[in-house]
Amino acid sequence: MLHINTLTYRIEGRTLLEGARASIALGHRVGLVGRNGTGKTTLLKLIDGTLHADEGDISCPRGLRTGRLTQEAPNGPENLLDTVLSADRERADLLKRAQDPQSVEHIAEIQLRLTDIDAHSAPARAATILAGLGFDEEAQARPCNTFSGGWRMRVALASLLFTEPDFLLLDEPSNFLDLEGTQWLRSFIHNYRHTVILVSHDRELLNGCVDHILYLNHGRLTLFSGGYDAFEKSRLETQRRNLKLKKQQDDERRRLEAFVERFRAKATKASQAQARVKRLEKMTPIAAEIDREVIPFLFASPDQPLGNPLVRIEHGAVGYTPDQTVLSQLDLRIDATDRIGVLGPNGNGKSTLANLITDRLQLQKGTKRQSKKMRVGYFTQNLIDNLNSKMTPYQYFTDLFEEATEAQKRAKLGQFGFGIEKADTPVANLSGGEKARLLFAIISLDKPHMLVLDEPTNHLDVDSREALIRALNEFDGALILISHDRHLIESTVDNLWVVGNGTAEPYDGTLDQYISALDTARKNSLSRSEAASGGGKPITNTRLQKRREAAAQRAELAPLKKKMLECEERVNRLTETLEALDEKLANPKLYEQDGDRLQKLTKERGEIARDLSTAEEAWIAATEALEEAQTQQS
Repeated sequence: MLHINTLTYRIEGRTLLEGARASIALGHRVGLVGRNGTGKTTLLKLIDGTLHADEGDISCPRGLRTGRLTQEAPNGPENLLDTVLSADRERADLLKRAQDPQSVEHIAEIQLRLTDIDAHSAPARAATILAGLGFDEEAQARPCNTFSGGWRMRVALASLLFTEPDFLLLDEPSNFLDLEGTQWLRSFIHNYRHTVILVSHDRELLNGCVDHILYLNHGRLTLFSGGYDAFEKSRLETQRRNLKLKKQQDDERRRLEAFVERFRAKATKASQAQARVKRLEKMTPIAAEIDREVIPFLFASPDQPLGNPLVRIEHGAVGYTPDQTVLSQLDLRIDATDRIGVLGPNGNGKSTLANLITDRLQLQKGTKRQSKKMRVGYFTQNLIDNLNSKMTPYQYFTDLFEEATEAQKRAKLGQFGFGIEKADTPVANLSGGEKARLLFAIISLDKPHMLVLDEPTNHLDVDSREALIRALNEFDGALILISHDRHLIESTVDNLWVVGNGTAEPYDGTLDQYISALDTARKNSLSRSEAASGGGKPITNTRLQKRREAAAQRAELAPLKKKMLECEERVNRLTETLEALDEKLANPKLYEQDGDRLQKLTKERGEIARDLSTAEEAWIAATEALEEAQTQQS
């Protein structure tokens, strides 16, 4: 049993954990969840001893090993298989001693221990783990330092899993995995024979591999049985029950206080009043937990729809150098209402395809046709990393939204969660989730006809991911989505493309069938290209229901969205008119020659300025009404 005993931890004056308690039975697989910034990673570091608590402690049976996935990726000249094998230090030491002539007297003892830890099957186990995380036999023989950072983090994960610690601590391991790797990890954790504590915002991963949820909120810990869906249901029921009890307690408190206030001075009632005072003092307040509001996303739909197809690629080939083709035989079409999920293992060309669609790469062969008026919003981790760390969100909007007034810029930033304080905070001081929101805000400015999102959820917690799903379902343009988050894919896309074998093509099956094919291929030791093949089957009732619900929500919001756009258009027209008047009034000759015209223009400018102020207020009110309706839907 792992005991967390009245744990308190503070950092820079901020309390992350305060009197936190929990007990985790050995062998349980626990998902550790909570909003970003609540202290989940800190708790893992406290469990493995990297950090030490200010108060309280963590205890577990002696002799049990703890392993935590850190952000340090291996980078040596050894091949991947040897890198993973070397992570088991006891095995490496025993094998070295077995070859040492001076250890001949202890050779029987050494060989017995090697048998106990199943050392001779270690290469096969290490190879199996590496294969599950996307490394084929050829890749396993390559030096570790020839791989990129993301792939080397997979090697770090493989090394940790291979050592099989008694307490396996994983912090967002799917952030650097593709859908295929995430599915394998889900199966591995589900079958893990020791204790697992997994920090993740991927609800499908949590639902598929853990048997308990440890909820960190307001510095306290609460343990729930079941996966994430069961936890969410239990938590909401607990909140409703506590709100009801709190109301009853508040009513009782008011009644007792009224009695005391009325009869405290009367001799005949003094003892009864005093008794009620004591009851009030003993009454333990019931804390009503209210979820912190989730800031919504808002992707403005294109104001001028384009005809189909938006993009047509025929007989295409693309790569980064003339002598290196990544994808070929491309025959793809994207229409204005398409919602496409792009699948395939990392390294096969998904991001290359996204760069081609967004004109960051040009075809080496073939033809690509698209409307010159088409606007594309592109989201990728590279763009987040390239944000200017010294600029603030407001400065970004000043550069990109030049024609807007300050009120318009502030209002738009507010829609994405950047109030006055955050809007003027340098990018360097924003969290990963806030940087992602800033990029979402930037790409939505010009009302794109198509969104191309490459792993958009890595920095978002579960609730923010749900808000992103709602926003994407309300967006009226085309959507191209690359993601390892199965729930996100199932909730937002209608069609699938598979990238593999040097090409990309539409997939006729469902996501369930694609994953089933992967599992079958893995069990039968088939290649990934075989895993991506197979026939189609009808859309499941669950997916169909999700699409119908999303369509109904879009229809309900349509009048509010239309009003907001009309108000925004009026603000833009009045702004242009005001700027034109200012340009005329800036002419010095006007003041010398034409007094009547000057008076007329000055009067007109005053009227337009008042109309603009009224229009901006109406626009802000319409925006708030839309946001309130979106919040109620959620």
